[in-house]
Amino acid sequence: MPEESKKNTKVMVVAGTRPEVIKIAPVIKKLQNQPDKFKTVVVATAQHRELLDQALSLFNIKPDIDLNLMNPQQGLPELTGRVLESMSVTLSEVNPDIVLVQGDTTTVFASVLAAFYQKIPVAHIEAGLRSYNNYSPFPEEMNRRLTTAMTDIHFAPTLSAKKALLREGIAVDKIVVTGNTVVDALMHISQLPFTFNDALLGNLDFDKHRLVLVTSHRRESWGAELENICKAIKTLVEKHPDIIIVYPVHPNPIVKNTAKKILGGINRIYLVDPLDYITFVNLMKNCYMILTDSGGLQEEAPTLKKPLLLLRDVTERPEAFDAGLAKIVGTDQRKIILESDNLLNDTQLYQKMVNSRNPYGDGRAADRIVKALIRWVKGENQLLTPFEEFNAQAD
Repeated sequence: MPEESKKNTKVMVVAGTRPEVIKIAPVIKKLQNQPDKFKTVVVATAQHRELLDQALSLFNIKPDIDLNLMNPQQGLPELTGRVLESMSVTLSEVNPDIVLVQGDTTTVFASVLAAFYQKIPVAHIEAGLRSYNNYSPFPEEMNRRLTTAMTDIHFAPTLSAKKALLREGIAVDKIVVTGNTVVDALMHISQLPFTFNDALLGNLDFDKHRLVLVTSHRRESWGAELENICKAIKTLVEKHPDIIIVYPVHPNPIVKNTAKKILGGINRIYLVDPLDYITFVNLMKNCYMILTDSGGLQEEAPTLKKPLLLLRDVTERPEAFDAGLAKIVGTDQRKIILESDNLLNDTQLYQKMVNSRNPYGDGRAADRIVKALIRWVKGENQLLTPFEEFNAQAD
């Protein structure tokens, strides 16, 4: 822990993918607004180059160090090794007081391992998410569990995440319930002025058609599972003449080729390239429902009061499902169609799924994280009081 007499604390913030930037941006801004307390060093691994740059630009964040580690068709062993080696050198050069990471990517795991090797404290945003299935989501579930073992401050987004950490033996005074920072980011971005400039999206008639927004790209869904998802989407369009599908397709060739083979050229199905975050947020605002295998979208949909069907068999974010805001449908073609039909046909069911309190945050997660870091620097034992922590049931 830094000595209290130091003028400010050097915080190295690491991000490699677009979701990481989106969720860590509010914290970076809060840290940068207190230069008397923190020297903030932003490091980009560029695990995903183009999508990362989109998010950095949107939040007006310029990395102090860009490792530019993305390689076409890179595998997990190669990426893990390159992040570990590069971050080890970077940590030696920067010599931070603490490393701040977010989520469960390969960037997070390898960066935390590098910090552990150099005995540098780590703070983990979005700690405690668990599916309890090592291969779903893959490799994220193992990434976050291994990250937990090497973390010093656990910023859990919800009470259930805190309970998961406690069950694994994490000391209660090392856990802070903050709410999820994606709510902070989403509340900010959703209020910005926006017009669809894209020729295709700009011509969509959201009054005439109900938009079903689709994302699906996870490794565990490649192959027959993704084919089932695409076949279900095709059937839904055939059954419901008043819906349109927008599917931003991940650039991975396996995903792109499957989507194009089954859904390409079908009327009212729009396969588009990955979208910048502000465009995607505004599509969410205009959609009727969401079909996804994404982690972050499970938190974003309730924030925007959109029902969500999860194209996975397990979730590490159970709060929305427990509250009836979302349903797990997996990759079974018949179940996807059945549950989608229910939402498209049953107005009462739809209203039940959009009228509950958001269990994931209140837009003040970044404030809580920075306040806790200030107290950590001072050596205080209680980083936040129970009254200061996020409580999904509080008014």
